[in-house]
Amino acid sequence: MTSRRRLPREIAYQHAMANTPHTARLAHDQALGKAMQHLLQEDTQVYKQCVENESFKRFMSDMVYTLTNQ
Repeated sequence: MTSRRRLPREIAYQHAMANTPHTARLAHDQALGKAMQHLLQEDTQVYKQCVENESFKRFMSDMVYTLTNQ
């Protein structure tokens, strides 16, 4: 399973989106952190950008949150 498919399947994130939307962003950020750990094995360049470049990390986090919260 690729990392981009992992995030929406995180149970805590799904639960937060459905039941407590005000905590969905926190659950999203935690799930994204887990997905990024898996991404380290698949694509080290993207992982490196997320670790070393705070603006890239924020951009990616905001983009994934928007896409998975539609």
